[in-house]
Amino acid sequence: MNKQIQKNIPREWTKQRLGSIGVFTKGAGISKDQLSEVGHNVVRYGELYTKFDVKIERIYSYIPSEIIPSTREIKYGDILFAGSGETNDEIGKSAVYFLKESCYAGGDIIIFSPKSANSLFLSYFLNTGEARKRLRELGQGQSVVHIHKNDLENLEFNFPLLEEQNRIVRVLETWDSAIEKLGRKIEIKKRIKKGLMRELLAGKTRLSGFNGEWEANKLSDVCEIKKGLGLSKVKLNDKGKYECILYGELYTTYSEIINEIKSKTNEKEGNLSMAGDILIPSSTTTCALDLAIAACLNRKKVLLGGDISILRAKKIYNSIFLALYLSHIKKHNLARLAQGITIVHLYGKDFKKIEISIPKIEEQNAIADILVTADREIAELERKLGILKNQKKYLLNNLITGAIRVPEGI
Repeated sequence: MNKQIQKNIPREWTKQRLGSIGVFTKGAGISKDQLSEVGHNVVRYGELYTKFDVKIERIYSYIPSEIIPSTREIKYGDILFAGSGETNDEIGKSAVYFLKESCYAGGDIIIFSPKSANSLFLSYFLNTGEARKRLRELGQGQSVVHIHKNDLENLEFNFPLLEEQNRIVRVLETWDSAIEKLGRKIEIKKRIKKGLMRELLAGKTRLSGFNGEWEANKLSDVCEIKKGLGLSKVKLNDKGKYECILYGELYTTYSEIINEIKSKTNEKEGNLSMAGDILIPSSTTTCALDLAIAACLNRKKVLLGGDISILRAKKIYNSIFLALYLSHIKKHNLARLAQGITIVHLYGKDFKKIEISIPKIEEQNAIADILVTADREIAELERKLGILKNQKKYLLNNLITGAIRVPEGI
């Protein structure tokens, strides 16, 4: 029997075995070959640690009717445990089935049907803190880790009465609802911004007060093309004297407008940037489209490492407009110029082949202002979303341990 090590437990909470508050059953094997594009809902064990958090509110897999007799049905409120995984972090991961439609469990899933507890409370509880730690410790095996039904049945924890469980869930669901609504708002804002970029940067939609043909140019007529100098990842230093950017950070760390620099070094070897420089990675080991990422640097005197192409103004233009134009309108044109197999390169001479069509500076400024404003709105919403998530995490950790109590009447 596992020892209970919850601390500072409220006196009203009682120690209970999981097996005493619900029934455990085992899913039946559903092979990958038996899945279908449409059909009856099914949850596969790997989805519990790749697709779901604490709730199953969407289905990713289906089976035809003829498979049903050989599997196990899941009902609303059942908690599903991953019975196997490749690591201890995956083992015992669980989520509560929160859909009304019939569903079926694949093999290596352990089904827990609570009979005297709030299923959603248990799902929060079992995926957090001490409970999650003890579930990981139950894993047996090396290359493939397993957990067994008997082990789960014998786990003991201190739980509040059902009424308090319900109150805790109501509080957490209030935060979940706010997080979900704000997340949807952010996605809508991002889609709006994407639509604006597609229309405005290509000249499909013109802003009021602007007309006339956009001027066709070679990219090399508008910018001089320079290259970063040798800076390696091994020379990065959190306490370094100089801010720097390495080429790989352009497609892993930064977005289209670089304001805050993430890396530092003490080795002053890179090419110093100027405000308004447009940066494009010139090599990658992944995909040629990575080379088409264009970012505008709003900072002076940042060291730029090797394999970064630097586009610097010859003529007056709005660098934010041009960076967005290159990354969204000319992305595939740039990618098609890449050469190589194992390592893909985009050479400075290739930029001379890129033809661009851009408006006068006043229209560039107006378009850039609209897109930057949209970006700032999204950033502010994401900041608020982060606050809500941190608040929920704090509440979750304290409510399910009894450190914070929910008053009656909530």
